Amino acid sequence: MSTHTPPPTLVLTADEARRLARRAPGLLGAPDRRGGVRGVLRHLGAVQLDTISVLARSHELVPYARLGAVGRAAVESSYWGSGSSFEYWSHAACILPIEEWPLFAFRRRAFVARGHRWHRMQDAEQSCAEVLARLRADGPLTATELGGAKRGGEWWDWSETKIAVEWLLDTGQVVCTERRSWKRVYDLAERAVPTALLDTEPDDDACLRQLLRQSGAALGVATAKDLSDYHRLKSQQVTAALPESGLVPVQVLGWGRDNSPAPAWADPAALETDPRGRHRTTLLSPFDSLVWDRARTERIFGLTHRLEAYTPKEKRLHGYFAMPLLSGGRLVGRVDPAREGRTLVARQVSLDSPKHLDALAGALTEAASWVGCDSVRVERLHDEALRPALDRLLTGN
Repeated sequence: MSTHTPPPTLVLTADEARRLARRAPGLLGAPDRRGGVRGVLRHLGAVQLDTISVLARSHELVPYARLGAVGRAAVESSYWGSGSSFEYWSHAACILPIEEWPLFAFRRRAFVARGHRWHRMQDAEQSCAEVLARLRADGPLTATELGGAKRGGEWWDWSETKIAVEWLLDTGQVVCTERRSWKRVYDLAERAVPTALLDTEPDDDACLRQLLRQSGAALGVATAKDLSDYHRLKSQQVTAALPESGLVPVQVLGWGRDNSPAPAWADPAALETDPRGRHRTTLLSPFDSLVWDRARTERIFGLTHRLEAYTPKEKRLHGYFAMPLLSGGRLVGRVDPAREGRTLVARQVSLDSPKHLDALAGALTEAASWVGCDSVRVERLHDEALRPALDRLLTGN
């Protein structure tokens, strides 16, 4: 009787895993500008949305970090109104490539089975029918244009119309096709989604396998928990789907407790070539997929990073919207930015080492130019002894 011996599990060092994790989301090597913003979105599979805007909104910062100073108007037009993307629940509220519409059928079915999200309607059948009729007659509309999003209380005190249109979005009868003045614009799925995609309904297992494959390609190498977090899948779903996902089991040194090896999964295409190339120096949105998973960020880059926007001001350590500074393939500092007229203000700056001063100045100068500022002012610097050198770098004197 013959026996089959499985191939030995590939062992990666922590540095090799870090390089894979940087190259996979497009932050190692020369930027691929051929696909532009849409190419970035298709590769990442999800770009998180958030209301906070300091330099720019997070979904603008993500392609900027990879492509450089791409025009902000071009970013918006690439995301919205072209029929190439939609908004749905992934890692959070995210812009997704329209090709992923079938893959979220499992989540739409789960909403249907649950029967509600946060709110319940007084008369679901009538409210939903009225919303669908308005959209069918008048075309894409915001909740305000449909009749109002609030009852008149706090922001979560939704009107019956808002509850209905969000439920229709959750269950796939309605699609968010764009944001207008940061309001969702809703349209009928039958109009907004190409017929071939609308008519494709993979079963749950097929959806999960493909989403794991896509997440693995965007992460390079990841633990099962990392993969679960990417599209906010349940751990049992990931465990069941991983063996047939096409990802390769590996071991990563230093990822376990006490720096022991830990099991992980890698994109097979990422393992075919050694990840080399030019390092991107840039400020990252806290909602960038490279750092949105805080535990993964600490494990790979040794940076403990938390969004402090909702922390009382007196308790913040690094600032309202501290953006990690990526340079030389590592996260080497933080900048809490703001804008005052045509000045980019770094309200608080910290660096791991003075040797990263050039990278900091370059990142601040590039970011300022991108958002239409012509000067940079640093308010708080963790080491004031560095200020004269930083000022010279920023002013060219």
